[in-house]
Amino acid sequence: MRTSPLPYPHHPRLFVIAVLWLVAGAVLLLTTLVPAHTELLGWTPLFWLIGAPIVALLGLEPALLSLLARRRRRVTHGAVWH
Repeated sequence: MRTSPLPYPHHPRLFVIAVLWLVAGAVLLLTTLVPAHTELLGWTPLFWLIGAPIVALLGLEPALLSLLARRRRRVTHGAVWH
């Protein structure tokens, strides 16, 4: 039997911080102020601006992963290719 974890008092703040980090990273990448790939750093900017906040969000809210999987199944299930 799986028990639900006790609510952590800083959980909502951490969630908001991770979402803001993801949004700020996406804005920086979309406005090309920071390139996704550089010769010197490789793919590091893309990871720290997009990948790391996604990992943090999934760590804070594991239910997001099942929500995304359920949503993806609906999208791919409705597609018909002839």
